[in-house]
Amino acid sequence: MLQMAHVTAGYNGKNVLHDISFDLPRGKSLSILGPNGCGKTTLIRAIAALIESEGDILLDGKDIRAMNRREIASKIAVMTQISSIYFPYTVYETVMLGRYMYTRSSFFGSPTKKDREIVERCLKTTDISDLRDKMIDTLSGGQLQRVLLARTLAQEPQLILLDEPTNHLDIRHQLELLDYLKEWSHTDHHAVIGVFHDINLAMRLSENMLFLTDGCIRGMGDAEKLIDSRFLQEVYGMDILGYMLDSYGYWKNFKTSCA
Repeated sequence: MLQMAHVTAGYNGKNVLHDISFDLPRGKSLSILGPNGCGKTTLIRAIAALIESEGDILLDGKDIRAMNRREIASKIAVMTQISSIYFPYTVYETVMLGRYMYTRSSFFGSPTKKDREIVERCLKTTDISDLRDKMIDTLSGGQLQRVLLARTLAQEPQLILLDEPTNHLDIRHQLELLDYLKEWSHTDHHAVIGVFHDINLAMRLSENMLFLTDGCIRGMGDAEKLIDSRFLQEVYGMDILGYMLDSYGYWKNFKTSCA
């Protein structure tokens, strides 16, 4: 589905990514990890053709940079971290924005029956039907994140790109979101790429992981084969595995003491 070969990208003439190459087939998901400033978000932006890049970025064999924005939007949806909200839309209107590229070509630009049905389904899927008439600038961070997911799903993309998608969500909704997206990636041969700081959440989405350091791929593959104490030490500069095991020991003891 997605093929990247020797991709270099950055900002203002300065490269952040260097020689990035990987393939992601349909029906799969990929978690991207690495320390702050390693190029995770830049990689998402390059895939979506939001920044200039060199090398090959192909979606179903077609150069993504040869597509216009409407064509890209029909295939790729980007869900980023929450930023400030300045427009006074209701939840329903916000989710309907995901149908914009379809409604703009309809009669008078009005939503069709299909558009409304898709929006209703997305509201239900993300458990925000009861918020449909609320203004989005009155929502909590977690509620707003689910609204943005519903808008993303309403776009009916083939590939979803996620930049820290679980920010502002409580634990239950974090897990529900990732479980849903993992299942979505298998349905109708979609694909999902997510950027994470939390390794546990990344593994919840996908066992297929890509680690970046200094804009280069440090390792990619199945988590069980790729991850060990030495590898994580090289990527993050600290004993991540030791920290995880200490945390597990704490919770194990806590559970035992409360049994």
